[in-house]
Amino acid sequence: MDIEAWVWWLIGAAGLGIPLVITAMPELGMLAVGAVAASAAAALGVGPVLQVLVFVIVSVALIAVVRPIANRHRSHRPGLATGIDALKGRQALVLERVDGSGGRIKLAGEVWSARALDSDTSYQPGQQVDVVEIDGATAVVL
Repeated sequence: MDIEAWVWWLIGAAGLGIPLVITAMPELGMLAVGAVAASAAAALGVGPVLQVLVFVIVSVALIAVVRPIANRHRSHRPGLATGIDALKGRQALVLERVDGSGGRIKLAGEVWSARALDSDTSYQPGQQVDVVEIDGATAVVL
């Protein structure tokens, strides 16, 4: 049984694709695309040396171009804040007098205990304040 070269290249691409799925290493996917390109070259009747050259050129080009872009996107974190980080910088309504020792505010639809950032400052009910940080279950306001 004589299998044509393009089939061997497709088997190689599948052989690289399986570990890609298991390990999630994008470089293996780029090598698999190079193998598919070499398979296409073999199907067009190109010789074995040129097939290997197509595989190498396509694989290296993908790794050189796509990998830095993928790394840049992977390291870039979305600006979506969650949990207590999402509450920092928001405005709140003072429900009970807030000073350096305590008080109550309405923040994001919930009632929170609060204290003033500056212990000499106090805020009266009805005033708007800004949340500077969350300290345990207490909002520190300004």
